[in-house]
Amino acid sequence: MALRALLIVHHTMTGGTAQMAQAAAEGARAEGGEALKVDLLRAHEAQPEHVLAADGFLFCTPENLAAMSGIMKDFFDRCYYPALDRLNGRPYAALVCAGSDGSNAVRQIERIATGWRLRAVAPAVIVCTHAQTPERILAPKVIGEDDLARCRELGAAMAAGLTLGVF
Repeated sequence: MALRALLIVHHTMTGGTAQMAQAAAEGARAEGGEALKVDLLRAHEAQPEHVLAADGFLFCTPENLAAMSGIMKDFFDRCYYPALDRLNGRPYAALVCAGSDGSNAVRQIERIATGWRLRAVAPAVIVCTHAQTPERILAPKVIGEDDLARCRELGAAMAAGLTLGVF
C-alpha cells in the first residue's frame, strides 16, 4: 500500500491547541508507523499544496470570541479555492481548545469542510479550559493528561483509518 499522508493544521496563542495538535500527531505517528506521513503545521505555514497532498486532515483551533481563531480562518481563506473540488470524500476531524464551549468553532470548521466535500470521521474533540477572565484567557494553558489522551486517540484513529484504507 502507498504511503498515506495526514495533515494536522493548528493555531495557538496560549499553547493549549498546540499541545492538543502535538498529542494527536504523536498518536497518529505511533499508530501509522512507516505507512503514514504526518505533517504538523502551524496555520500560517500551511499552503494549498500541503492540503492537496494530504489524504486526511485534523484541523485544530482555539475558540476565540466564540469562533475559530482568525489565523485558522486565514488558513481556510488562502487554501479554500485552490483546493475546491479536489478533496472530495477525504476524511477529517477537528480539535478545539475552548474557553467556554467551542461549539461554534466546530460548526465553522464543519461548514468549510462541507464546502470542500470532506467527510467527518469522528466527533470533534473539544477541551474546555473554562478561562473566562482576561488574565486566564491570556495565560499559558496546560492541557490535562486525560484530554491529551483523547487527542492522541483521535490521531491514532485517523492514522488507522488512513493506513487500513477504511477512509
